[in-house]
Amino acid sequence: MSTTPESPTPNAPVLNDPVPSAAFGLITEMPDPQYIMVGDGLRIATYSWGELDAPVVVVVHGFASSTKDNWVATGWVRDLLRAGYRVIGIDQRGHGASDKPHDPGDYSVRALAGDVETVLDTYLVDEALYVGYSLGARVGWEVVQDISERIPRVILGGVPDGIPLARLDIDQVRAFVEDGTPVTDPVSQNYLRLSERVSGNDLRALLAIAGGMRATKTVDPDPAHAPQQPVLFATGSQDAIIEGSKALAAACPQGRFLEIPGRHHFNAPGSRVFREEGIAFLAGH
Repeated sequence: MSTTPESPTPNAPVLNDPVPSAAFGLITEMPDPQYIMVGDGLRIATYSWGELDAPVVVVVHGFASSTKDNWVATGWVRDLLRAGYRVIGIDQRGHGASDKPHDPGDYSVRALAGDVETVLDTYLVDEALYVGYSLGARVGWEVVQDISERIPRVILGGVPDGIPLARLDIDQVRAFVEDGTPVTDPVSQNYLRLSERVSGNDLRALLAIAGGMRATKTVDPDPAHAPQQPVLFATGSQDAIIEGSKALAAACPQGRFLEIPGRHHFNAPGSRVFREEGIAFLAGH
């Protein structure tokens, strides 16, 4: 649960009150971002909806996406508010309205997980449910173990087993960014289409994220150190990573797996089945 979102330290930002859930029917606009400075001096954009005394759900988006793209445009924030939750959204570093450095060294999984933990601390959130998709799910694997006593239930959608973004052809995308050489790899083409669709994306920052993930030596989710709390794994039936996601679910003592019908990696967040089953899971059903 959370208290008022005041700064825990003199140098941290004073955050605005969240937008009450009663203000929304269909959510069509984003509130102004509230910026939090993390340990290495980057600004992380956050968003808050709902009542201050409601149970908190933190939502963390995937690669080349944003809070707006993954969670607002797809109806997740709307339905979480209707279910009585307070929602805190985070634009991961390199995405959305957050800072976008071009150094791969700024994008380890540990740094991304640390950002989420700093946001929760700054908002004075003692306990939160976690919902992450793709890169946000991979980051969540770390977060829910770092602060397991504060994260009672978890949704990890489209979580990759192995190195995140391993299917992205970095050399082809770099050539495209530097001199316009066409990208021929089909998976990389899909990532490019996604990055171009989401307003404000910086391809050089996205390349740095992919490079940072490749350089990290401990990025593989280790089934031997799986989260112990209830975890719902959800992956599209047409997603190439589905078998790996199932294996991770099987490794969790309280893991469950949801196959999202008719969806691939890039459109699964918009599935009504995923949304309804996920929110039911958060409620303990």
